[in-house]
Amino acid sequence: MTNNATRIDPATLASSFAIGQDPASVRARVEALERILERAFMVPGINRPIGLDAIVGLIPVIGDLIGALMGSWLVWEARNLGMSKFQLARMMGNVGFDAALGLVPFVGDAADFMFRSNTRNLRIIKRHLDKHHPSTVTLAG
Repeated sequence: MTNNATRIDPATLASSFAIGQDPASVRARVEALERILERAFMVPGINRPIGLDAIVGLIPVIGDLIGALMGSWLVWEARNLGMSKFQLARMMGNVGFDAALGLVPFVGDAADFMFRSNTRNLRIIKRHLDKHHPSTVTLAG
């Protein structure tokens, strides 16, 4: 049984990082980044997806800082969309909490499986886009 959500087509990925600043391009970019950071690979045996955030997080201290920087890019995209300061603060709180958890040996690595800050932040961005830019809504099938 294959899981289509974990396969990343390179052509689709390249087109997802389009340079455009329109809401549809931003939606495509943040969805692609979240997929890479949280669900890029499937762990054999437990069928649990992991991403670059969890893999890089295995490197003590530096990995967590790199993960926080990658997650901060989602917040930057949200800022460029004109999201409220409350939403941005909430998103930075998610990234900060994930980074702080990651600094605790072993606990932080296990927490990357449970607390997916980038997925939470994508949900916040999608809610904003669905409300303020309804033409960008895509139907998942």
